[in-house]
Amino acid sequence: MPSFDITSEVNKVELRNAIDQSNKEVSNRFDFKGSDARIEQNELQLTVYADDDFKLKQVMDVFLGKCAKRGVDVRALDPKDPEKISGNKVKQLVDVKNGIEQETAKRIVKLIKDAKIKVQASIQGEAVRVSGAKKDDLQGAIQLVKGSVKEIPLQFGNFRD
Repeated sequence: MPSFDITSEVNKVELRNAIDQSNKEVSNRFDFKGSDARIEQNELQLTVYADDDFKLKQVMDVFLGKCAKRGVDVRALDPKDPEKISGNKVKQLVDVKNGIEQETAKRIVKLIKDAKIKVQASIQGEAVRVSGAKKDDLQGAIQLVKGSVKEIPLQFGNFRD
C-alpha cells in the first residue's frame, strides 16, 4: 500500500552555515565594531547576544536574511523575549522547532479524515504517516495539508509504493 510521511525538520547543516555567515557579517560590519554581538548554537537552541535591543534586532534581521538565503524556513524558529544580562547587554533565546507537535499532528489527521479522502493518517512519533490505495489520493492529501497548515514548515517524504 503506497504511503508517505509528513515531517517538520530543519536542515542542521544549512542552519549552522546561516549562523556562521551571520556571525561573520556582524563581525565585519562597521556599526558593530567593538560590539559583543554574536549568535551561538547549542543543539536546537540558539542564543543571540548584543549590546542593546537595537543591535539585537539588527543581528536577528541579518540572521533571518541568511536563513532565507540558505533555504532554512524561518517558521521553524521560535524567538523568546530578550533578557537583560550584565550591564546593558541583552540576549535572546531562539528555539528551533524539530518534529510535529502532538496538537498539530492531531489537527493534520483530523483535517485528512474530515476531507473524506480515501487515505488513512496516523501519528508516528513526531511525524504523520499517510497511506492509501491510490497515489492520486495521496497527492490529494499532500495538496490539502500544504494548503491548510501554514504555521510550521512541512516536508513530505519517505514515499513508498
